[in-house]
Amino acid sequence: MVVEDEPEIYELLLAMFEMWGIDCAGFVDGESAISWIDAVNNGRHNGEIPELALVDVRLPGKLNGLDVAEKLRNSTILGDMAIVMAAAWKLNQIEHHEAAQRTGADLWLPKPLPRFNKLQSTLETVIKNRRIKNQTNNTQNTRTTQKQNKYSKTDY
Repeated sequence: MVVEDEPEIYELLLAMFEMWGIDCAGFVDGESAISWIDAVNNGRHNGEIPELALVDVRLPGKLNGLDVAEKLRNSTILGDMAIVMAAAWKLNQIEHHEAAQRTGADLWLPKPLPRFNKLQSTLETVIKNRRIKNQTNNTQNTRTTQKQNKYSKTDY
């Protein structure tokens, strides 16, 4: 998933994903990205669910990239995807901490984005790390549920 308002970067990212053999949902503003997320959450999307969202922080309109990332992370269907935020401007330490807490982003990339091979390698690493994190969380949740079930049984 790509959410980017700059036409050159948007087209380049979609072309790169296509070269990597990845179908990509692309959006040029926060409103259309949020509409798609809502459609997925409400069962109105039949396509594949992406493993990665590359989201520009500053977008035109009322909803910015932070809003999009927060909506993704809070989604029961999309919440486990890797989220990479891209920003052309540097956040101060407090802003970065607040944005990271709000979005749950896996990585923040400064613009200009890295070259093709470096970007591919970086995104593959982010996806791999997110898969490991999700697997670890799922294992811990299963163990917690098993413990709860063990202690909730009443023996007569």
